[in-house]
Amino acid sequence: MKYLPHRRLLLVSALLGLSVPALHAQSWPQKPIRIVVTFAPGGSSDIVARLLQPGLQEKLGQVVIVENKPGAGSTIGANEVARAAPDGYTLLLSNTAPISISPFMMDKAPYDPVKSFSHVAYIGSVPNVFVVHPSVPARTLPDLVKWINAQPKPVNYGSGGVGSIGHIVGEMFKQQYKLNMEHVPYKGSSPMHNDLLGGTLQFAVDTLTQNVPYMKDGKLVGLAVTSRTRASMSPDVPSVVEAGYPKLVADNFLGVSAPAGTPAEVVDKINKAVSEVVARPDITKRLSDLGVDPMPMSAAQFTQFVTDQVRDWAPAVKASGARLN
Repeated sequence: MKYLPHRRLLLVSALLGLSVPALHAQSWPQKPIRIVVTFAPGGSSDIVARLLQPGLQEKLGQVVIVENKPGAGSTIGANEVARAAPDGYTLLLSNTAPISISPFMMDKAPYDPVKSFSHVAYIGSVPNVFVVHPSVPARTLPDLVKWINAQPKPVNYGSGGVGSIGHIVGEMFKQQYKLNMEHVPYKGSSPMHNDLLGGTLQFAVDTLTQNVPYMKDGKLVGLAVTSRTRASMSPDVPSVVEAGYPKLVADNFLGVSAPAGTPAEVVDKINKAVSEVVARPDITKRLSDLGVDPMPMSAAQFTQFVTDQVRDWAPAVKASGARLN
């Protein structure tokens, strides 16, 4: 009797008492793995993905490719992963923007931030920072409020893009304190810094990581970080709580997610690989240097974390009035 390949697979699975998906999961990975980053190169998500890339290749024994898919408040890249085959070969460098923010800025989101994904591994979180060009006469967050109120025209503020956490925190800042501000979205932090460093953009709310070097060089001034306490990588910059603005607390989480329905065995392998790479002393140090506070979580814990994030952020995003067209 002549067996076709799929018949051989069915016969083997029957003999072993395994399903075909289980056999595929046990042999995973057999080809390159893509990690989709929802921002342009140079942002914290991109930096972290490329930092983990070599270690994941070593652990998984396959090429790991980082692809940048920015746009539409990070939903383009996230939606691509949500619609991909649930086989573990297309992953998302998940973060607050496409998971906790952008879906609630749309009349009809293209995916459900919880149900459309298997949330696999938590990496850590990093705060944002209110940062200004040195020409702006503000050295504290209250100073910034006074300066904005004194301007005859709306003050432009930048972020890494529509739907980024910087965008939403800026809108919360604007609405809660009735400030005359206008959002200027960029496709990532790197292009935004060109204008911010040149002084054509007056201030920004952006991930702390990529702003610390400019702050240390005096090219930018950090006014407050959006965490409850000061960040270890910028200990001289007060938190928004210290500055008197506790409603602006907002950390950007980073993790790895896959399409919903990804086999549990594959999820476990990815979680183990990510956790082991993040736990390496050299990687832990580099993450800490980037302002990322790493913390191990199981896939179930990360899924609950995401569920809680969505629950907490959705009302704030809707109340901010920020929209994605």
